[in-house]
Amino acid sequence: MNREERPLVVALGGINMDLVTLAARFPEAGETVVGHRFLTYAGGKGANQALAAARMGARVAMVGRIGDDLFGPQAIRSLSEAGVDVSGVGVSPGVSTGIAVISIDDTAQNRIIQVLGANDTCGDAEAERVTELLYRASALLLQLEVSVELSLKVAQAAAVRGVPVILDPSPVRPLPAAFYSCCDVITPNETDAQALVDAPVTDRESAALAAGTLLSRGIGTVVVKLGPQGAYYATAQGGEYVPPFAVEAVDSVGAGDAFNGALAVALAEGRSVAQAVRMASAAGALAVTRVGAQDSMPSRQEVDALVRSSNP
Repeated sequence: MNREERPLVVALGGINMDLVTLAARFPEAGETVVGHRFLTYAGGKGANQALAAARMGARVAMVGRIGDDLFGPQAIRSLSEAGVDVSGVGVSPGVSTGIAVISIDDTAQNRIIQVLGANDTCGDAEAERVTELLYRASALLLQLEVSVELSLKVAQAAAVRGVPVILDPSPVRPLPAAFYSCCDVITPNETDAQALVDAPVTDRESAALAAGTLLSRGIGTVVVKLGPQGAYYATAQGGEYVPPFAVEAVDSVGAGDAFNGALAVALAEGRSVAQAVRMASAAGALAVTRVGAQDSMPSRQEVDALVRSSNP
């Protein structure tokens, strides 16, 4: 497949620099824990998912904003190197680039504090750029690191043009009813799903209940990411549990973004929801075997190999 035949995935979302500490455990309130490693790397859910889709073989256009600080150019360098079109990334004067302060413990779990910075200045210019790209797009990837109002606006534009919208509802916040009807696919993790349906989501059974609730709001497909427990997806035709791939987890940061990037590409290529979720699960599994967000995004060859090796 030559470049022009590959699907075009448009990503609107956050562009961050991640400041990461690794320690044996998380501190209690008022406690200091001595860590054993510190890292900085480019991140942001929008940027991560854009890069993940590029490594899965799609053409990708990133739309968002960075600040006029030292972190800005660093935040988009890896996107450019991966072949992502960053011409839709603007610069906000006098504003910091988005920052995520991430702590990771020895079980590979993470806790994140995010400062939206320039991401929160996205507005009409970004909506216009996304709308221009929709005329040749195969999928639109959205998260909630830019305003809900902006995300809804471009989702409605995509729906009018018949471009599938894939929403990662994180960082989770209340969504207007109109947003659900614009989304072809929503991909909450357990925490996001619990907040959206106001009920515990801890396993495949509770994920199925949450998926049913979200389907009733007008979404075409719900995929609940259950981390090391796998994933559960549901459509109007029914639901299915997808077991996890057996890997040794090192760092869970970015795994959900690897999942979404791969899911978007698989669906854009015309694969079934079942096939797409399995490929996405493989991408997420590979991501947790490496430290970092964008650095952990697997290639298409790696994802295909893992899927083949795990087939019955």
